[in-house]
Amino acid sequence: MDTNWRPDLAAQDGPKYLALVRALRADVRAGVLAAGVQLPPVRELAWALGITPGTVARAYQIGTQEGLLSAAVGRGTFVASASPRLGPREPLHLDHFPEFDRENGPVDMRSPQLPDVGQTEALARVMMEAAGQIGHDYLEYPGLRRDSACRRAVVDWLSCCRIGPLCEDDLVLTHGGQNGINIVLSCCLRGERPVVLAEALAYPGFRHAARLQRAEVVPVALDDEGMRADALDAACRRHGGQVVCVTPEAQNPTTARMSLARREEIVAVARAHDLQILEDDCYTMPTSGIPYIRELAPERTWHVSSLSKPISAGLRFGIVACPQGLGEVGRLAAQHSYFGLPRPITDIVTRLLVSGEAARLRAAAQAVMTKRQELAVKALAGYNLSFQPGLTFLWLHLPIGWRASTFTRMAEAEGVLLRSADEYALGDGHAPNAVRIAIAGGVSEERFSRALTTLARLLASPPGDLPV
Repeated sequence: MDTNWRPDLAAQDGPKYLALVRALRADVRAGVLAAGVQLPPVRELAWALGITPGTVARAYQIGTQEGLLSAAVGRGTFVASASPRLGPREPLHLDHFPEFDRENGPVDMRSPQLPDVGQTEALARVMMEAAGQIGHDYLEYPGLRRDSACRRAVVDWLSCCRIGPLCEDDLVLTHGGQNGINIVLSCCLRGERPVVLAEALAYPGFRHAARLQRAEVVPVALDDEGMRADALDAACRRHGGQVVCVTPEAQNPTTARMSLARREEIVAVARAHDLQILEDDCYTMPTSGIPYIRELAPERTWHVSSLSKPISAGLRFGIVACPQGLGEVGRLAAQHSYFGLPRPITDIVTRLLVSGEAARLRAAAQAVMTKRQELAVKALAGYNLSFQPGLTFLWLHLPIGWRASTFTRMAEAEGVLLRSADEYALGDGHAPNAVRIAIAGGVSEERFSRALTTLARLLASPPGDLPV
């Protein structure tokens, strides 16, 4: 059952999104909106009320956080049941469809998928080697020092990146990059209503992690180099802030890369407002040679990376290079959260890194993904496509006649799964008419090419019934 709900906001004071939230609360409590009723789509309600889609989206988001509403991916927004739901309201990572089949199911371009260039064989081998070395220490808790051999191997792994002076004591090992972000925020945020600043279009994991810390996320405007330093300064003056989240090498989703000058400007603002910097580098790619922000500001930068993109997402192995002198703080936060990574994981990863197998697998996977990227660029030539050589996703601004929501829905109907720009927008920020296309390395090259052909055909034939 759906509804043509059209609240009257004329008598409401204050920002429109808060007025809409108050109307939601009142009508849910009065029974005007019954449990299970589907609310109007964001754009439809925005048009009817004469407000922006971002305003409606922000009100729906607040209603969902309060438990008034529930959002079902691909289905819409509904009035929740009388009993409030506890915990997070939306998945961070969408599982494959139940019918997913690498050979016959949809081609998933929502998140990059690695090709198997020997990872499964290498993992099986090192697991067997590690199993032969199991001793009494496997019966004990990981502790703060038991992963030191793995941290020493990680220092060598990161030596190709200019992240500043680094030793094993600067590192925290985590359950993937997302867990690393959670650990950083738990170390840095304080007070009843902390503030996290992030790019206006950003990896959704930033806002999920901030929500777990009861923090407000403030979007900061972007340009073709990523976060604007002047916008960051203005946001700090207006909202305050304790942490700023940036992706200087490969902005997700726009693929932008910060120049050295921009990185220095961001550092200057962070120092002026005493911000900690969370530098996300989980999308491993050929390094640009530009110093990372941690090299420029080692006293306040937490550099987060993982093995998910270059080696295996299933390992759930993440890395936080803490500011100098704060490694023990980070490891204590990890210990309070999960005691430390399981000994089997650190043993497996240490063997992969020390043997050079991890570097070989990274290079082999990168070669396949680079070729796939070249196929995508060729198939979508002539369209407004942003990418970086070696990066495992592309950013496509849609031509006139398409909306991102419509394009993703029609692509899905033809067996290709994409992410709309709306999924990356923070707060009531404006989402451009664009989609992110991730490289699918887990399907055959033939299936990948057919999926690209499908996207090119759809782009060339926009629907003719969109309102103007």
